[in-house]
Amino acid sequence: MMPPDRAHVATEKRNPRTMNLHALGVGEIVETIHREDRDVALALKRAGKRLTRLIEAMEPGFVAGGRVVYVGAGTSGRLGVLDASEAPPTFCVPEGRIVGIIAGGDASLRKSSEGAEDDPRGAWDSLGALGLTARDAVIAIAAGGTTPYALGALAWCKEECPEGRRPLTALLTCADPGEVPHADHVVVLKVGPEVLTGSTRMKAGSATKMALNTISTALMVRSGRVYENLMVDVRATNAKLRDRAARIVRTLTGLEREAAFALLDDAGGAVKVAVVMARLGVSRDEAEGRLERAEGRLDRVLEG
Repeated sequence: MMPPDRAHVATEKRNPRTMNLHALGVGEIVETIHREDRDVALALKRAGKRLTRLIEAMEPGFVAGGRVVYVGAGTSGRLGVLDASEAPPTFCVPEGRIVGIIAGGDASLRKSSEGAEDDPRGAWDSLGALGLTARDAVIAIAAGGTTPYALGALAWCKEECPEGRRPLTALLTCADPGEVPHADHVVVLKVGPEVLTGSTRMKAGSATKMALNTISTALMVRSGRVYENLMVDVRATNAKLRDRAARIVRTLTGLEREAAFALLDDAGGAVKVAVVMARLGVSRDEAEGRLERAEGRLDRVLEG
């Protein structure tokens, strides 16, 4: 049995500007790739309104404790897992609030398991184990918009998940997928054909990474995990992040470096607690209490 013909998919088409790729010198290859990469930022700009509507729809559920679940195969799946894995150290968001599910499991992060993407029920067990609710959002990531594994995840959300618990669904893709019956939102990043035909780790991958950065960062900002443009919920788990935490405390309090580290220690390593202690002249217990009553939002404590 022959596989479906995907010649019409934008990410599978040949790029007329790179037909002589094999004959180029190194400098010309570099220049060509960089020229084509300009399409990435343009694609994000064009998709801005749809991306905004998706994030606005996700925000209430996420702020109320809901989760973001990325589902994808190959490069798309790896990018989802990457964004999910970077959220806890950057924003101190609890493990499991942003989840990445990849076809073939975690082994596929290092070794390709492309055959797993053809199973439309491949993600069903993983989704079922999450106990999803209506506060959650499931985002299928598929560069070409046709991956059965990713689309099947959306179908599970709308057809298999118990009514009343069905999460918000979205498809993030780089090619027009036509009608997507199980997606509440569809965001298309029109990057056009790749430099190397079908190699969606390139422009499509870059655009997808930028979109995921936008989604997760916007949600973290809106849920109070950012103050000004500082990651005040950073988890100081190594020397670099401990230094960053102290610099944030210094920026927001005016303390000298040594005093900032001492205050951080007194605050149990929590940047927001340290800042409230210094700015309002209160104890650690009082600072923690004020932040708890303000739902963790530093702006409400300092400016309310």
